[in-house]
Order: sequence, then structure tokens, then C-alpha cells
Amino acid sequence: MLEISADIRNLDDSNIADNLLHYEYNVKHLLSLLKKGIDKEDPHYLSSYRSFEGEVYENYLYEKLIKYAEKNDYIDKFILKGFHQNRFKSFPNTLSISEKQQIVYRTKSREISEFDAMFLTIKNELYFVEMTLVKNVLKLRKRLRKKKALLEIVFPNYEIKALIILNDGATGAKQFPDYCTVWFTHEYSSVKVMQNIVKPRNNLKPKQKSRSKKMMEAHTLKLHPFRYYNTMSWITRTIRSHKKYIVDMNFLMNEKVQRYHNLFNKLYIGYLSIEEAKKILNLEGDYNEDQRVVVALEKKHSDEIVVTYYIQFTRKNLYYYFFNDENKQIKEKKDPYGITVTEVFHINKMMDKSYELNIQNVKTIRKLLRMKFNSLEKN
Repeated sequence: MLEISADIRNLDDSNIADNLLHYEYNVKHLLSLLKKGIDKEDPHYLSSYRSFEGEVYENYLYEKLIKYAEKNDYIDKFILKGFHQNRFKSFPNTLSISEKQQIVYRTKSREISEFDAMFLTIKNELYFVEMTLVKNVLKLRKRLRKKKALLEIVFPNYEIKALIILNDGATGAKQFPDYCTVWFTHEYSSVKVMQNIVKPRNNLKPKQKSRSKKMMEAHTLKLHPFRYYNTMSWITRTIRSHKKYIVDMNFLMNEKVQRYHNLFNKLYIGYLSIEEAKKILNLEGDYNEDQRVVVALEKKHSDEIVVTYYIQFTRKNLYYYFFNDENKQIKEKKDPYGITVTEVFHINKMMDKSYELNIQNVKTIRKLLRMKFNSLEKN
């Protein structure tokens, strides 16, 4: 079984040689602050140092998990990353290693998910591992759903579970789903690693690598073919293809489609003309007459599905509109290099005139979604 070992709990690093010091750390900004003589209590320094310490904590736990996997008969295979494996190029539509030496799954152009560690058990379980020093784990809980959904889609023959490793004092751990095993370590300090970065030693022990037959590289783990954008387009077409209803609610709430919804987070269902959109959204400035407002069904962390809107002016210029719990309109500019920009561009190209919606359509869809969510809450 997966019970935390005493040496992981107590942060014992005696069996990992100098491996922690062989990793590359993103410390350029941190070192520049030290060079400027910034006070170590300054919020800028604390933020930068905490980020660095999170990197070290993840590398420490990864090294310890390798040792743990070697000795634990319950673990059948362990996925290598970093300097423990040989391939540093991420490949599309499969698990592979990114240029940052992390385990990732990506489409042709974008990373979909990154995993701190991953292993298989003798019970045909696939565990993905999340490690963090953050005390409030709400954002981590939100990320789990997407990662689990992706792994269920590409590895349908495994039962997907998660191992969460936190520092003492982290809150919210009892709210993790049943598929999560949660470990707590003592408070972690990266002082020794930082000292070596500031004044590097010249007598480091060589990298210690595992020779266990359990170790495997990410790209060798066979998966079920999955095409991200093809699947998203299929959902958009099918959800609008019902002869009687504007949105096929039975299709939307299908277990398989909801797994995809957990992964994508939003499903695109059509578009509004700019004039119709102005009846719903408070839009400022001038717009072209042919400007489209893409409509999506977004899944909140509570599992409630709500209607959201996207306006894309150029290939990289995308704005996201939604209404918060107080029914206040919120506008956000999306990351120009994020996957949502690519999704909206892709979906907008495939939607012809038959995907156009009006304000009454949107009101009907919102009413149906509220009814569905209320009925699920009662059950």
C-alpha cells in the first residue's frame, strides 16, 4: 500500500547523494535581488525565494519517491524525468518529457497538463503525483479534475488515482476527492541548496541514478489515441445537432462527455452577433458588424455549468466575459499563448451560420442548466 515512509516524513536526504544539487533551478531573478542587497523580508524576495523553494521541494520528493518505488512491492513501474532519463523533447498527443524535463501531455502546439511524478501499481492503478509547499490547496484541488480526466481518456485501462504530498500546516486536505492519498512532510527548508547556488561546491558526488527494472521513460507508456481539437469539434457539432432542441442536454450530461468537460473545462456551442451580445454584455467601444461573440458552457469547481463568452479580435487577442456569483460581469484578457486562444480560433473557423444563437436561445440554455444543476443537488 501507499503509506508514507519515515524518511520522507522526516525529510531525510541521506540516501540521495548530491542529486538535489545537480538540478537546474530558475534563480536568475532571485540572484539579481541578492546582488542588489534586497532585504530578505522584502515581499519581492520572499515571493521569489518561495518559488525556488517549491522547485527544490518537488525535486527532493521526486528523488525520494524513486527510492520509495525501488523498495515498495506495491509499485510496479515508475516514470522517469529530469536527468534520470534520456529524452528531453515533448512529443504531440502522448506522454513525454518537456524541455524543462517535466512529464507532460501536449497537443501539437500546447501543453495540456504537467505531472510532478507518475507511477503504476500491481493493481493496475496509475497514480499521478502533486507536491506543493502552498498552505491553501484550493487551486490544487481545482487542477486535479482536469488531470484525472485527461489520464482517464488516454489510459482507459487503468484506474486513475492521485498522491498529494503537502507540508505540515496545509489546510483543506480533507476536501480532496476519494481517489486521492494525502501525505504530509515536516516543514521543508532549501537553505543547503541555496548555499550551494551562491557558493557552488567543486566536490559534488556524481549523479545517483536508479538501476531498478521498475524505472521507465514516459514515451514508452502505451496510451489510447486522443485528438484534442477533433474531440472538441465533435462535441460542438453533436451538442447542436438535435432536431428539436437548441442544445442536446442528454448528450451534454452523458458520462463520457462530462469527462471531456472536466478536461476542457468549457465546451463551445455557438456564437452571437455583436448586436445580440450587447443585449447581454456591457460592451464598450466600437466593433465590426461581423464580429462574433463565441458562447461556451463552462464547468465550475462546484460542477455547476454556466454560460460564458469570448471575443477574439486577432489571433492572440482574446477577451473572456462571465458573470460571478453576485451576477456582476467580469472581463479578463486571456493569455495570448494559452490554449484557450487556440481553442476559440479553431472553433470559430468551424462554425457556419447554423451555429448562430440569439438572446432568447441563451436565456433558454441558462434556464435548462440551472434546472439540471438544481436537480443534481437535490439528488
